[in-house]
Amino acid sequence: MDDSATTMDSPEVAQVASIASPVNLILFSLLIVLAYMRLRPTPPMTLPKAPPPIVFRTFTPPELKPFNGEKNMPVYIAVRGKVFDVTPGRQFYGPGGPYENFAGRDASRGLACNSFDEDMLTKDLEGSLDSLDGLGSDEMESLQGWEERFSEKYLVVGKLVAVGDENAPKPEA
Repeated sequence: MDDSATTMDSPEVAQVASIASPVNLILFSLLIVLAYMRLRPTPPMTLPKAPPPIVFRTFTPPELKPFNGEKNMPVYIAVRGKVFDVTPGRQFYGPGGPYENFAGRDASRGLACNSFDEDMLTKDLEGSLDSLDGLGSDEMESLQGWEERFSEKYLVVGKLVAVGDENAPKPEA
C-alpha cells in the first residue's frame, strides 16, 4: 500500500510543480498588480479656486490710476469710456510690458494713433476726459478695432467718467 500511495502522489507533485512555474508566478503577479491599479481608490478631484467677483463700478481717472499692476494690483485700461480688466495680459499691459504706460489710464488716443508716447496720455487727471478731437477716420477705425479686441478678450469692469461728472463716485466724508 505504501508503494501505491507513493506512485499516486508523484503525478500530483508534478502537477503542482507545473502550476508554480516562474512564468505562471510572473503572470499571476502581473494580474494582481493590474487588479490593484484598476481597483485602487483615487483621490477626489478638487476644483480650482474661483477668482474673486468683480463688481462693475464707475471710475474717475485718479481712481483708475492705481490699477496699473504694481503692488499686486489688477491691471485696468480704459478705452472710449469702458474700463477693461487686462490682468490676464499682465505681460503686455503690466509693469515691464510694451503697453505699460496705458495701465491704469485712458488709452484711447494712444491706441488710436498706435503710439506708446507719454504725450498721448491725458496729463490732467482731474480735468475732463479726452474727447478724441483731432483724430481722423483711420485713427477712429483703429481705435474701434482695439475696443472690439478688448471686448472679445477681457472683462469690462466699469466705466470711466470725469472727476466732476454727476455719475462720478462721491468722495467719502
